Amino acid sequence: MTEPSGVIFPPTASGTGVTSSLGRAVVGDALRGVDPIGAAAAARETDWRRGYLVHFRRLVEAGLSAGEAARRIAADGLASVAERMRFRTPEGAVEPLAAAFAGPAEPLTTATVGGQGRVDKELTLPYRGERLRGDGIKRRLDAWLAAGVIEPSCAEAVRAVQANPDWLDLGGTTIVALGAGAEMGPVPSLLRWGNQVAAVDLARPALWSRLFETAAKYGGRLHVPTAKGDGELTERAGADLLHGVASVAGWLEGFDGRLVLGNYVYADGAINVRLSTAVDALTGHVRQSRPDTALAFLATPTDVFAVPGEAVAHAERAYASPAGVGRLRRPLRLVSGGRMLRRNYAPGDDPGICDALVSQQGPNYALSKRIHRWRATVARAEGVTVSMNVAPPTRTRSVVKNRALAAAYAGAHRFGVEVFEPATSNTLMAALLVHDLRNPPTAAAEVWHEEAEHAAHGGLWRCAYAPRSALGIAALLGWGAARG
Repeated sequence: MTEPSGVIFPPTASGTGVTSSLGRAVVGDALRGVDPIGAAAAARETDWRRGYLVHFRRLVEAGLSAGEAARRIAADGLASVAERMRFRTPEGAVEPLAAAFAGPAEPLTTATVGGQGRVDKELTLPYRGERLRGDGIKRRLDAWLAAGVIEPSCAEAVRAVQANPDWLDLGGTTIVALGAGAEMGPVPSLLRWGNQVAAVDLARPALWSRLFETAAKYGGRLHVPTAKGDGELTERAGADLLHGVASVAGWLEGFDGRLVLGNYVYADGAINVRLSTAVDALTGHVRQSRPDTALAFLATPTDVFAVPGEAVAHAERAYASPAGVGRLRRPLRLVSGGRMLRRNYAPGDDPGICDALVSQQGPNYALSKRIHRWRATVARAEGVTVSMNVAPPTRTRSVVKNRALAAAYAGAHRFGVEVFEPATSNTLMAALLVHDLRNPPTAAAEVWHEEAEHAAHGGLWRCAYAPRSALGIAALLGWGAARG
């Protein structure tokens, strides 16, 4: 079996990478400076695949004592990833991660597509077969607020963008979309608004055909890394962050003006950790040469977050007035030994801890997304402009191909959770990105406040029940719809 090249897991004595060992080690390293007991517990975990949930929650809880504790966790976690992960050269030598940028890199050329189509000069929002504008957006925001689907700061930010349509044109800024083909990414909206997008994704002709068709419709310009040659552009477009991160770094050096490095990458399983590591290494490399570079991320709602007391109070009101499935709460809790339909928070929590980790997504997914959050925390403390907002649960291809998650999403509305369609999510999150670039967020006294700002969690934060305790019932109720 051929060993993977590029960014890899640290080899063990047997010559294979072990993702559980890395996860335990990184979480332990992140906690050790502020919570040595939690670090020891992570190191002793014998079943990381099932037991990781409590340790990722601990990473948030241990950072609540003070902002510096959360920032120490983030910095130590990133340092651990950078120190432990490795880079295998094309010749097979295993080197420290920094070696990814040390050798000669295959140069990439640039092709530009689009720039001839229309430019939308107002914010519109696709929603359930309609394209909302004006008062329609305002009414939708009000409805989401009333249902607890988004936080008030999210609605305020979208209203500000709506009231200032000139913000949609980001001028000389180039948005670098790493994972440009992602369903949750902002590329379609940014092109619609006439912006410059540098798109990085794998060499997949079907993906580039789709992006080129989008670019042809709008006034924005799509800049694409390409291999040398005379073939069709869709056949030559693309770059591989895992194996050619130095080539991508060199390609980005050719752009004038300010860059916004947007992280929208995703891969299944262990590759996701390797990919997130590669992007984080690229981020550090680019920021060294271009300190004015801004960063952008999307946080997953299926993670652990500290949430405001207002969200806790909303959830408590819902718990006190059970309706629908809630009328079966007592018998369900009885037959499940108290595991089903547990209340989301202890009464009066401020902040509360919303633990929406989904075991089916696994520890590699959790670590990948935590690397993004850690980088956002550290960069913001360094004075970097950072846009990182919690995105809503969304029916993306990566979610619905998991039958259990697809079923749970289909039944989520029974618990007051709205699952979004990709077009609604990516437009909403693109609007929040524009808001953040026009109104750069600053570091807060406590990191959890930074992460809670502008959250569009779909209702998970304000649900009456702890998400995992309702997941099975939601899946059961949604099974028929998901199969259809």
